[in-house]
Amino acid sequence: MPVEIEKIISLSKRRGFIFQSSEIYGGLASCWDYGPLGVELKQNIKHAWWREMVYLRDDVFGLDAAILMHPKVWEASGHTTSFSDPFLTCRDCNKYYRQDSLEIKDNTCPSCGKPFSNQVTRANLMLETQLGPLKETALNVYLRPETAQGIFVNFANILVTKHPKLPFGIAQIGKAFRNEITTGNFTFRTREFEQMELEYFVPPDEDEKYYEYWINQRLNWYIKLGIKKENLRLRAHSKEELAHYAKACTDIEYNFPFGWMELEGIANRKDFDLCQHTQFSGVELTYFDDQKRVRFYPYIIEPSGGVDRALLAFLIDAYREEKVKGEKRVVLGLDRRLAPFKVAVLPLLSNRSEIVEMAKKIFLELRQNFVTVYDDTASIGRLYRRQDEIGTVYCVTVDVQSLEDKKVTVRDRDTMLQERIGLDNLQEYLQVKLNLC
Repeated sequence: MPVEIEKIISLSKRRGFIFQSSEIYGGLASCWDYGPLGVELKQNIKHAWWREMVYLRDDVFGLDAAILMHPKVWEASGHTTSFSDPFLTCRDCNKYYRQDSLEIKDNTCPSCGKPFSNQVTRANLMLETQLGPLKETALNVYLRPETAQGIFVNFANILVTKHPKLPFGIAQIGKAFRNEITTGNFTFRTREFEQMELEYFVPPDEDEKYYEYWINQRLNWYIKLGIKKENLRLRAHSKEELAHYAKACTDIEYNFPFGWMELEGIANRKDFDLCQHTQFSGVELTYFDDQKRVRFYPYIIEPSGGVDRALLAFLIDAYREEKVKGEKRVVLGLDRRLAPFKVAVLPLLSNRSEIVEMAKKIFLELRQNFVTVYDDTASIGRLYRRQDEIGTVYCVTVDVQSLEDKKVTVRDRDTMLQERIGLDNLQEYLQVKLNLC
């Protein structure tokens, strides 16, 4: 049975994954802060993506382009003229909704039940600001609505500095901003978000091969990191919904509590972007094949996913409730590579100074190699439940016997099985069990 989104929201707040932005001032709609556990999970997701897309490949280069870019970038990309959403405004309650919102039934307002007028308004989704000390002379610029354009305008720089052969890619993780009409479903649709994007440049006659290749690569990435296969599906875009620059696009969708929704999109952008930026900038963004002695615009395959959406999907998919000895146990069964904490060190008795001292010494040693937490603020049963709920993979318990035999109890989060391990072998034992590579 699918988990209710309210349980994920409650867990996120209670355990320090996600907080409402500016909460003490009443909050800012659809803006979220990532707490101590949330920031660790987010970092782990980004690291797993970067490792897969950059470190384990010899044909992809990393980039971190600026958020603010020259306004002509967005003219060339088409964002200033066509990046907008159609929305409907209720004449009775003044609420507005995206025209394609799932909340709208029979053309009636979800808030008051009155019918919408037939007038459709379009709103540009880009957030605008001024660059310069004086508003009168400042340059109007935009907070980037996507990270892709920063890659395209650096295409020539990568060619000159890295001398790559086709096919090759440029990867980037970074913030993007969209003035969305309808936000909601917790962190699924927000105005500030983080993208993980790859622009993979290929010979035009090989685009379909690499398009299919990246669809499979990206689907398998989520599965390898623990998302259940039955909660993922592929949905190819119809011709009517394709972006004007796209030859094809396939979404990887996840079965969220609020329905099947896009987790990541893989698009065949043809050569649109390099052609456009060549035309608007006057700088030739072509590739020269020195074997065939021809110059051409490569086609671009773009896998683009959201860090925030991925995090939400991983949280939902890992959440489970069990009955253990008549009591409810909440477990966040995150893949060991994503779990915020890999190890927790827990003293069985917090009122025994020698046990606490030993536990803290073990904690200081383990955290040199593992992301480790120390906790002595409750009974051992409560401490186990607390660590289960935040996804900690292993708990190391120091007890009275540890003082004599120099051994500790290591408990597995998923099986709850316990093993007695000597301190001399503890680091090696955890290294093998966690196998974080």
